[in-house]
Amino acid sequence: MVPMQMTVAADTEPQSITAYASVRDKLPRRVPAAELYSGPPRSYAGASRAARPLGPASGGSLAAHRPGASSAASPIDAQPANGGAAVKRNLHAGRPSSGGLSLNVFTEAELDDIHLSSLEVLERTGVWVEADDALAIFKDGGCPVDRETRMVRIPPHLVEEAIRSAPPKNYLCGRDPDHDIVLEAGRVYFSNFDEGIMVVDLRTGEYRHPVLDDVHDAARLVDALPDIDTYESAVHPQDVPEETATLHKWEAAIRNTGKPVGTEATSAYDCRKLIEMATVIAGGEDEFHRRPLIGFGVCPVSPLKLPRDVTEVVIESARAWCPDTVLSMAMAGGSSPVTLAGTLVLHNAEVLSGIVLAQLVERGCPVTYGTSTTAMDLKLAAATVGSPELALFSAACAQIAKRYLLPSFVAGL
Repeated sequence: MVPMQMTVAADTEPQSITAYASVRDKLPRRVPAAELYSGPPRSYAGASRAARPLGPASGGSLAAHRPGASSAASPIDAQPANGGAAVKRNLHAGRPSSGGLSLNVFTEAELDDIHLSSLEVLERTGVWVEADDALAIFKDGGCPVDRETRMVRIPPHLVEEAIRSAPPKNYLCGRDPDHDIVLEAGRVYFSNFDEGIMVVDLRTGEYRHPVLDDVHDAARLVDALPDIDTYESAVHPQDVPEETATLHKWEAAIRNTGKPVGTEATSAYDCRKLIEMATVIAGGEDEFHRRPLIGFGVCPVSPLKLPRDVTEVVIESARAWCPDTVLSMAMAGGSSPVTLAGTLVLHNAEVLSGIVLAQLVERGCPVTYGTSTTAMDLKLAAATVGSPELALFSAACAQIAKRYLLPSFVAGL
């Protein structure tokens, strides 16, 4: 991997976009990694094309699901149908040919109940939407909108259409095309978790707030680990302006790993600047459209809220056809029902509301079904990450995404 030679002052935005041209010239030539979003529309509840660039959202494993796909293949697959570089394909999980492990939390009938209950919640209760432009998109798409309460009720047929319109296969693309991966039919990949707010200094042992150098180190570590496929925003640096921290984090990560890099954009401004930077690094708009080196992730607020930062990122990523993960972080017993099934109904409704918005903006744009939902520790009022409950929620959400033929991004192992 050739490191990107760029510097960023701590009190400014990353260098002007023109500065990236010289960096681009030193990097390996970009070539198409796989076919674009082509092919017949999926049957039933959608397919998707996972964030091929810098995937989004929280850490964990990325999996794509599509029944009836071919059996396990070698990790590095053959050339894509329309030419271009080979794309890394990890072995299938849970296929009879390989004897892989799978965990089915619900029966098909129970999945139907969760799906229908989520449709009822979206239609009868709706979601709260903060931004006026998102309200307008929902209204133009056929949703009843109450501008006084800012509640949007989404008819079931719009939800079903949104799931069906998502592409059947998604890609995550890195600066080095050899690290591009495809999310499809039961393949499982792994990433680091995000996003840390404290670190233990490796040299001094000090417990402190992260700085930009920690982003560099984390990205280099992920780049060197063969079993970690993508880099997520590991830590949030405190030594750069908060207004441009997202830009600094992405610049620091992309120049220190050739693997796909996730980003934590929180505004339309962040999205536009990051897309502009990624376009120059990719070698121009045509190359960026073939292999977008950026992807996004958003988190609705439980229960049933789409705040401005979420809808802005969903809208901008959809317009640019950049992959976006919609990831709920409900806490059972806190911000959602205490039961597994009840929380999953709420979680599913929140994720589907974001997917509907994306598909109303650009039908067929790539989305991923995400989860970092877990239970709340009722003594500490804290999220129980790493608990058995989180494992159940993650397995259940992967199963729901499989039913929808959508790639999934789940927390924990």
